[in-house]
Amino acid sequence: MRTFARTFASIIVRNMARQHATLKDVAISAGVSYQTVSKVINHQVQVTKETEQRIWQAVETLNYRPNHTARALRSQRSFTLGYSWPPSPKDQTNPILDQFLQSIFEAAEERGYYLLCFPYNSDPKKHLEAYGELIDTGRVDGFILSSVEYQDPRVLFLLEHKFPLAAFGRSDPELVFPWIDVDGAAGIAMVMEHLLELGHERIAALAWPENSRVGNNRMEGYFNTLMAAGIKPVSGWVKRGEGKFSVGYDATLQLLDLPKAKRPTAMIALNDALAIGAMQAARDRKVAIGSQLAIASFDDTPMVQYLDPPLTSVRQPVWEVGQRIIPMLLDYIETGRLPEPTSVLVRPQLIVRGSTGRQI
Repeated sequence: MRTFARTFASIIVRNMARQHATLKDVAISAGVSYQTVSKVINHQVQVTKETEQRIWQAVETLNYRPNHTARALRSQRSFTLGYSWPPSPKDQTNPILDQFLQSIFEAAEERGYYLLCFPYNSDPKKHLEAYGELIDTGRVDGFILSSVEYQDPRVLFLLEHKFPLAAFGRSDPELVFPWIDVDGAAGIAMVMEHLLELGHERIAALAWPENSRVGNNRMEGYFNTLMAAGIKPVSGWVKRGEGKFSVGYDATLQLLDLPKAKRPTAMIALNDALAIGAMQAARDRKVAIGSQLAIASFDDTPMVQYLDPPLTSVRQPVWEVGQRIIPMLLDYIETGRLPEPTSVLVRPQLIVRGSTGRQI
């Protein structure tokens, strides 16, 4: 009799799997209430490990797929998050963005949410119209922002509309919203201290324009470390421009063309593209990288470990940021209150390689 019952139950499960399985089908198969199944799938309750395994096994066996339309109607939410980002130049890749995207996609999926990636418009007014349309049509429950700047119009717009957001990056101190950022000042300070330990005092900087919020944050580490060491910054040794190979190359040629007694023995770059340009300029001037000119950078994109010599660079914990920013935003959406803590500053890691003359 027991054998017959097990066979009959197996037939029922297979038949349900061929059809569109419901939440109640999963509950019957797992031997729990459908409310428990719903809460486990949406990560809203903790149950015993054995019960959770039974539920997920039933989900897999029955090939259960949530009815997102019904779920959205019940909860008055779309279970979708909006994200748009400034595009990279056509001839450049952006490994930092790629890693961030992969991380937030994974973190959102784990919580039962989708990402809606929509086009970026360089005209701020038209770009904000896209945000407004997504809000008005109820297609998203909140927004993720990155590349945040001073008085960022996206932040101001969403705060004005009291719409949930979470950002990878800070804005002005008086603007209160959820954000996670990498401590760029601490990262550059690590580089500067490393160079000072190696005996360098004449340290130049390949920086971004003065209106760059991220750039200014990183340069705090440069100026503060020099001040703490009792070294006066040389204004001509701070070269500003876009974070591109050509800018790093041209700026480094200018520095290397100074009289030997007045030129730097080391330099930091605010991103890897600037540093790679600097390395090429040093080669063209027959200056040995590491022994005659130490070069260090920020971002630690994958290719820099394969340069000759490999580039010393500050590694951002981008994956961690993506994994933390989604729960922060979803807590805001689901509770209607700002998450605690509202802001998180994460510390980067210095990866020392041959471009500064010493490897660890």
